Amino acid sequence: MGIGRFLAALLLLSQPAWGSAVVAGAPPFHGAIGQFTAPAEPRPAPSLPFLDGEGRERTFADFRGRLVLVNLWATWCAPCVKELPALDRLRARLAASGVTVLAVSSDRGGARQVEPFLKKHGVEGLGVWVDPKGAIPRAFAARGLPTTILLDREGNELGRLEGDAAWDSESAVALIEYYLK
Repeated sequence: MGIGRFLAALLLLSQPAWGSAVVAGAPPFHGAIGQFTAPAEPRPAPSLPFLDGEGRERTFADFRGRLVLVNLWATWCAPCVKELPALDRLRARLAASGVTVLAVSSDRGGARQVEPFLKKHGVEGLGVWVDPKGAIPRAFAARGLPTTILLDREGNELGRLEGDAAWDSESAVALIEYYLK
């Protein structure tokens, strides 16, 4: 094998499991959500439980039948905090259309820590969803926080965006509305 073929093979093997942002039949990913990537095939969301604000165990299966935007975040993560208001505005804008926004915090303090934090930052519409053991980001193989994952109505991952984004932007709304069809 020549050095050129070796380097080409090495480059190919070093690519992430996630394909390019353009997937056949999918909308172009641009603007505020230009880094949204989709897997070659949808993958099932993890079945691990997380807690709601009342301390009840929930799973992503509880939201079947709805498009779900899962945001993995923590109070100590500055980019996470930056995007929370945009996620709250997106939730308000698309709530009637069958979209659920779940901002699942990995803070060890659970709801006791997250609820006052959200109120302090004026983010009261997202609800309190916590994963104090941090199992959900690991199960999704999130490389960092924030990571936002779009699930279809059957609970399969349609794609993700790593890092913060303007989730209330027209490009983000267009992406979500595309998958609502």
